[in-house]
Amino acid sequence: MTTALALTRPQKAAAILVAMGKPAASRLLKFFKQDELKALIEGARLLRTIPQADLERIVAEFEAEFTEGAGLLDSADRMDTILNESLSPEEMSAIMGEKKFEPVVEGPPPIWPDLEKLEPSRLGSFLAGEHPQTSAMVLSKLTSQTAANVLLTMEKPMRSQIIKRMVTMANIPDAASRIVENQLRVSVLSQKASRDTTAGQERVAGMLNEMAKPELDELMQDLEEAGTPDLAGVRSRLFAFDDLPLLPQKARVLLFDGLSTELVTLALRGASPELAESALSAIGARSRRMIESELGQGSEGIALADIMAARKSISVAAIRLSREGAFELPSTQTAAAEAA
Repeated sequence: MTTALALTRPQKAAAILVAMGKPAASRLLKFFKQDELKALIEGARLLRTIPQADLERIVAEFEAEFTEGAGLLDSADRMDTILNESLSPEEMSAIMGEKKFEPVVEGPPPIWPDLEKLEPSRLGSFLAGEHPQTSAMVLSKLTSQTAANVLLTMEKPMRSQIIKRMVTMANIPDAASRIVENQLRVSVLSQKASRDTTAGQERVAGMLNEMAKPELDELMQDLEEAGTPDLAGVRSRLFAFDDLPLLPQKARVLLFDGLSTELVTLALRGASPELAESALSAIGARSRRMIESELGQGSEGIALADIMAARKSISVAAIRLSREGAFELPSTQTAAAEAA
């Protein structure tokens, strides 16, 4: 082999720097002048893989300054990496003259922000069919709130398997991460793009939730008779203040725990005894006495619009908690029964 004899001095120097590795080479690069760095770069771009024997001959010429080299290397690519991590873009541009530094494009952007926007049940259904290790890797890439919401849609045994693996999970190799990302793009995000009616269901549900209970029930019946598609998805997003008695006690406690007594008192003005009891039974004894005392003074002088606004605020809070996975709305259970 005569490769070493055919190399120029800048190419030999580039080969030595690459063999040294990034930490040591980075420190040495700071002592080169700009014209010397330019010569190194241009020399490195002409290099290819250097056989071990040739590399050793090059190292022997520098044995007073460098230790023995490191085998087969793709010198041009490694030299680019060392320079890019050691010098700023402005320094690279100055060295290369008219050539502008451009970072290497690694591939498509991460998919995790898009997965954050998916319905937790949709992502949960997909991950339920995957190996728990894969599911653990995916959830570890999401925000804590999103990961929790997805877990709550899965069966308890699967949750335990996934959490156990998340606890012991080390750093995920880039190659493994890319494989999972590509699979998610094909199996989840592509289906979402082609047939995701979630946005439409949310818009319709938002409009219907603005209606009073009688008008809402009447319109839903009309939609059913008209054969409206995806009506179960719309129904699962509906909740009116009058639906409070349909919520389990635990769900009502969660709901009213974050509401002020003033808001609850205003919402219960003029409410039926059953509706009032469904709210008061989920509130602490002291707060309940305060609210009952206020209600006992009547509703004279209080605008109906203010009462309806208070009830709307409580309905919105219930829908929000449901979307966060705290509990299921009665309409969700009805929609599930209809789908079955």
